[in-house]
Amino acid sequence: MKSFAFVFPGQGSQAVGMLDAWGDHPTVAETLREASEALGEDVGALIKNGPKEELALTTNTQPVMLVAGVAAWRAWLAEGGAAPSVVAGHSLGEYSALVASGVLTLAQAAPLVRFRAQAMQQAVPVGVGAMAAVLGMESGKVVAGCAEATASFGSGSAEIVEAVNFNDPMQTVIAGSKAAVDKACELLKANGAKRALLLPVSAPFHSSLMKPAAEALREKLASITLATPQIPVLNNIDVAIETDADRIRDALVRQAAGPVRWVESVQALKLRGVAAIIECGPGKVLAGMVKRISPDLEAASVYDPATLADTRQSLAG
Repeated sequence: MKSFAFVFPGQGSQAVGMLDAWGDHPTVAETLREASEALGEDVGALIKNGPKEELALTTNTQPVMLVAGVAAWRAWLAEGGAAPSVVAGHSLGEYSALVASGVLTLAQAAPLVRFRAQAMQQAVPVGVGAMAAVLGMESGKVVAGCAEATASFGSGSAEIVEAVNFNDPMQTVIAGSKAAVDKACELLKANGAKRALLLPVSAPFHSSLMKPAAEALREKLASITLATPQIPVLNNIDVAIETDADRIRDALVRQAAGPVRWVESVQALKLRGVAAIIECGPGKVLAGMVKRISPDLEAASVYDPATLADTRQSLAG
């Protein structure tokens, strides 16, 4: 069998009914029951019925995406899928990866990501921050454009914009205060970016404006016992594999207010010798990024029984 990695998606891949294709798969049903108990609400009903606006609230999106990723992971194992040689996650998806690795239980992780979401939402009032996707420009130029936009407000200004998600060689997400993000979009388009699109999000995730959320998360994580990873987990704040509980906690804290280094993460997975990177959870966003970052890697997604069977077959081949 080919060596492969599993990666878990974060916010943005959620959709009403995203687990419907699993039908009454017992492992998926049990995962939903476990998460519902941990959160004190019917997570399955929220995923199945929405509405979309409710699912899109950060405090709901983070727990449901965690649960959806873990459900697909457990279904993979239940259907005889082999364990990957390494796991990783995009932003929030790192928590799904930590559950897959055994560092966190789902009962620990579900309330933790809801706390994370609440802390992020409270760090910056709605409307004060913004995020935008910059397409068709190399990331170094995006970083420089953000610095230029921030500097344009003067040295004493609180306005700031930073590159926060390095998604593929020609797609970088920026975040910060609304005025600075707008200024950066204007500058970057003038400097050759094909597009700079504001994203429909409620907070400037992964920017330094999230530092209050990171500190709240530090306190919360201090009270949570982490187990030793059973599968190596590559984090995306340092692009590193940690086994020490305190170092894993510290990386999660810094990740909340630091950039998602996805391009480097995929390159690091490749350097570990994987031939395929499998996205585990709703959608195909990460699989698409993998192909743009490293076209020679095999990329696939596991989000329903059909894709699970197809992926098992392709890995065996």
